[in-house]
Amino acid sequence: MNTSIKVFDNTDQLAEEVALLLKQLNAKPGKKPIHVALSGGSTPKAIFKYLTLQYGTSLVNSRFHFWWGDDRCVPPSHDDSNYKWANALWLAPINVPHGNIHRIMGENDPDDEAVRYSNEIAMHLPVENGLPVFDFVLLGMGDDGHTASIFPNQMHLLTSNNFCEVATHPESSQKRITLTGKLINNSKLIAFISTGEVKAQKVFEVVKMKNTNLPATHIQPVNGELVWLLDKAAASNAF
Repeated sequence: MNTSIKVFDNTDQLAEEVALLLKQLNAKPGKKPIHVALSGGSTPKAIFKYLTLQYGTSLVNSRFHFWWGDDRCVPPSHDDSNYKWANALWLAPINVPHGNIHRIMGENDPDDEAVRYSNEIAMHLPVENGLPVFDFVLLGMGDDGHTASIFPNQMHLLTSNNFCEVATHPESSQKRITLTGKLINNSKLIAFISTGEVKAQKVFEVVKMKNTNLPATHIQPVNGELVWLLDKAAASNAF
């Protein structure tokens, strides 16, 4: 596994690095689809706004297919929906074809949706190491060290043989659909995005201390690259 850590002065600089990673994906020869899994959260929202404002329709093309690392079991119009914000702030404004957007249908029965989304992934993604492989996965990390919707009290989701599982938020009990650890770790490129002083301690525990009680520590691509994209506040305890 190739790991790198990059620290930026502000979110705009971090968003520009995401744009560079997308450009690099698009520059690879061939016409094969490029499969990208997106994250929710306040920093991704800022990134999506930046990409739309700075690049418009020039950054991605019809090769790109968009997925989600996790989403809450709510309708797509709900403010808690990760899909809603990615679509409203970026995908819809740049006219990504409907067929290239593979949302988690949070309005469905959670158990049924985990199976349906797993099947959709299997249908579209290439297979390496016996598992579907994403080209690029954006991940956030919660204040408790969770990533996607793999929480510290649900560590079994890291080793599940299913592509997707139903997760339960430990405080709200809200149901979510999440990619599992094995599938995430089969990706070619994983970018953790973390900003703000509130994330500094967990960044330190995951990046420096390798605290195995935290799900984010276990995100280690088998044959891919891992990059941490941090602002100075999130990096303040670790570097």
